[in-house]
Amino acid sequence: MIKFYEMLDSKWYHKLYDLRFELFFLSLVFVLFGSIIFPFKIFEDIIMPVLFISNICSGIILISKRSKLLKVFIAMVFILALLLVVNVVTGAKSEPLVNGYIRMGIYYIFYVTVTYEIITQVWRSAIVDRKVIIGLMSGYISLGLVSFFIFLSILMSDENAFRGLKIISEYESSPIQSLIYYSYITLLTIGYGDIVPVSNLAQKASILVGLMGQFYMVIITAVVIEKYIRHTHKQ
Repeated sequence: MIKFYEMLDSKWYHKLYDLRFELFFLSLVFVLFGSIIFPFKIFEDIIMPVLFISNICSGIILISKRSKLLKVFIAMVFILALLLVVNVVTGAKSEPLVNGYIRMGIYYIFYVTVTYEIITQVWRSAIVDRKVIIGLMSGYISLGLVSFFIFLSILMSDENAFRGLKIISEYESSPIQSLIYYSYITLLTIGYGDIVPVSNLAQKASILVGLMGQFYMVIITAVVIEKYIRHTHKQ
């Protein structure tokens, strides 16, 4: 552990930390759009868990200045990697329900924490440059994944909470991919109506996600733009 903290003082680590928003943004893009590149079944069973782990690794760099959070995130990576290895070695066709709940809980805690950390870092930035803008975009995309895990927890407790997931599944997708799609459509307040929240809890969660998306755009983005304009005028 001492060697690990010594590594955090190295030059290459500081270079990685300077690129923290770029690395996190890139890993998020692969999580969202990797299914376009790879065969769907392989992507969902093997590649997507690996991408989530890599996303958490980039999140470790992002929060590495906070030692307590750093330890928690490292533990998350080890647990997720262990669950992935167990699934691959056993060759189980479906993941045990307990493992699924553990993974979902870890992802949810991670994205809530890292989204808050990104927003905090962006909010406190005195100068708005390219890195801060990428951090702003990363926070918004990460907020969509927080929404996804909220909806996923609702779906796991009530499989009839949403109507329309099976329709999208006919186009080489799955309820998981469809729910990711629904999360961002709701966050963006587009609302095509192809997936509909049916249960009361799902409807309230959809309202919450829509409000989060609007608050982010109206408050966080507006503050960053105001800082950028002010800094430009000073120059």
